[in-house]
Amino acid sequence: MKVRVKFAKEGAMKFIGHLDIMRYFQKAVKRAGLNASFSEGYSPHMIMSFASPLGVGITSTGEYFDLELKSVFSSKEMVKKLNDAMVDGMRILSIRQVEEGKAGKAMSLVAAADYVLTFREGKEPSEDWKNKILEFTEQPSILIMKKTKKSEKEVDIRPFIYHMEEKEGHIYLTLAAGSSNNTKPELVMEAFCQFLGVPYDEWAFMVHRSELYADTGTEEERHLVPLEALGEEIE
Repeated sequence: MKVRVKFAKEGAMKFIGHLDIMRYFQKAVKRAGLNASFSEGYSPHMIMSFASPLGVGITSTGEYFDLELKSVFSSKEMVKKLNDAMVDGMRILSIRQVEEGKAGKAMSLVAAADYVLTFREGKEPSEDWKNKILEFTEQPSILIMKKTKKSEKEVDIRPFIYHMEEKEGHIYLTLAAGSSNNTKPELVMEAFCQFLGVPYDEWAFMVHRSELYADTGTEEERHLVPLEALGEEIE
């Protein structure tokens, strides 16, 4: 049976990289007494896959990984068992049974993500930045230089900013995510600072990822659904 685990990564754990998080959860699953499935061959490994690696320094309450289990307890009991094996800064939020096979794999389903950006004290980009967000998002195109490991090219990120607004001094973003159109909040903020005509400071704000979504809509109309909602509680 395949289950989807939703977890939070907070506090000092935001400084732990993705590979170490994977190793941490492999050990935590064993400590919790869950009957995980392993691959066959000379070097068997736990059948576990993460939806979307989180960058170092980012907190989250919307992380997911899929796990194959030979046998299960109820969702409620498995959440408790795993939480009893957690360290400070890691919390299990839910566990749900999901569809077997590649079609139901969290990594391939990710289409969008929610972020909350909070400026450090005194680091707001300008006095009137709150009033400029609507004007920024109403642009027909938003061009910015996007760097990859191999190259650097100018891209239009406007189609990949699904939502952007200010609430109580925070910036709330819904951005395209996944393998093809993955858009980082830092890139949006760099473009926003460029629009404001001020220098971009990557240390001026903190990033929190609050949810990951699948798109169950059509080519004409997007319908974003949290990955958690694609599974069912195990009684």
